[in-house]
Amino acid sequence: MKSYSLYRDLIMKGWKDMSNLLNTCAKLIDEIKNKTPLVHNITNYVTVNDCANAILAIGGSPVMADDQDEVEDIVSISSALVINIGTLNKRTIASMIVAAKKANGLKIPVILDPVGAGASRLRNKTVEYILSQIKVDVIRGNLSEVSFIAGLEVSTKGVDSAIEDEKNDAMEISKLVSQKYSCIVAITGKEDIISDGTRFAKVSNGHKLLSKVTGTGCMTSALVASFCGITKDYYAAAITGITSMGISGEIAFEKAGTIGTGSFHIHIIDAISNMNSKLFLGRGKINEKKH
Repeated sequence: MKSYSLYRDLIMKGWKDMSNLLNTCAKLIDEIKNKTPLVHNITNYVTVNDCANAILAIGGSPVMADDQDEVEDIVSISSALVINIGTLNKRTIASMIVAAKKANGLKIPVILDPVGAGASRLRNKTVEYILSQIKVDVIRGNLSEVSFIAGLEVSTKGVDSAIEDEKNDAMEISKLVSQKYSCIVAITGKEDIISDGTRFAKVSNGHKLLSKVTGTGCMTSALVASFCGITKDYYAAAITGITSMGISGEIAFEKAGTIGTGSFHIHIIDAISNMNSKLFLGRGKINEKKH
């Protein structure tokens, strides 16, 4: 578990303990269970089941439709759209563009998870193409992936953030990408940074074992989309989704982390399903500052 001493250190460095922001996010936890947003996912087949279960656990309703002939119909009845490039192919790339353009026309939020951006020419070209063709509302990725979107040379290895890229300033990168694409940018890692271009939230929840289970990043994007489906405040929605995953990782480790990653994995879903505003307020470690 990330220590409370780290949390205090952040406040000493100019980050403010934002109780109002924490309360805003906590209210979304209760609201989502009443509204049950339908979240359309065009995602990768490695984590599709985890993403669906995470959405159900938090209080939403998932649909995993990726055929070009039906994505417009599905997105039209949805509250949010996730585009996840984890397992790319030409068929789903076309579906992503069609669905996202429909979502743009209906003002349905689009959440982009640029899995592995920087790792291959196909991924790089796809991310660049998506961002040139559609308006995204939230980009959620690791430091290497978002650094690539910012135009930096990266050392991405597979779908994980590279140690070599940790020298990059997450705040500056999130600000640059947020302002360039007029969207919320969330960079998740040891410390999570969420920005709307002028405000920066730092989330200090989570556990290192989350990086040892496949799909936790994709699940986080699915949670972010779930909250985007119930509010126009996508900044708060992104913070809520990311903090929920962080808290769930902490609880899962407390319950089953010493057993092994399989049990830890299952307990993540359990913890998400038991998330409520009281738990969120009691465990959420969110700080904010303006730049």
